[in-house]
Amino acid sequence: MKFTLLKRMAAPLATLCLAACAQLSPPAHGWTALFDSSSNLNGWTLVGDANWRLQDGAIQADLLRSKGPSYLVSKQTFTDQEIYAEIWVDTHTNSGIFIRCQDAQKIGADSCYEINVWDTRPDPSYGTGAIVDVAKVSPMPKAGGQWNTLEIKAKNNKLTVKLNGVVTADAIDNKFSSGYMALQFGSGVVKFRKVLTRPI
Repeated sequence: MKFTLLKRMAAPLATLCLAACAQLSPPAHGWTALFDSSSNLNGWTLVGDANWRLQDGAIQADLLRSKGPSYLVSKQTFTDQEIYAEIWVDTHTNSGIFIRCQDAQKIGADSCYEINVWDTRPDPSYGTGAIVDVAKVSPMPKAGGQWNTLEIKAKNNKLTVKLNGVVTADAIDNKFSSGYMALQFGSGVVKFRKVLTRPI
């Protein structure tokens, strides 16, 4: 009887395990690592003042010394691309990924597309999973206290965001067609364990 019960429980548990593991399994082919556990920060430029560093196989920041947010900005520009990132934040973290930024020294939602990760944003409609001032999120998912996958697709004027495999934002917008990419730290603790991209 006990053995039969264990057999019945094993299949659903295995399915749940596979689903959870798959969430953090990066794409296999055609991707370029902008950061992974074997990388350095040579491909990024620091804007603002935070203690960005390599720690335990991730890019991490948890201390902001400048008035505004701090960013790691890519040295190269991108046009149509897919991004796959693994990000850990605490419940109060203000972070995210900016794409198609027009000026590498001036990062913001007015000159980039800001894909937000901020569970406690005062206006939650542009909180975690949203594209600020472009595509709202409802209901807003929570990212704090766990590793998350963030997938971004920018093809021509179509923008799509997925958090942990679920589409959170989908929009058509013509403001920016290409530009720099930036990782943000505004508060709390943020860790990026993997940042991959590929052209589309």
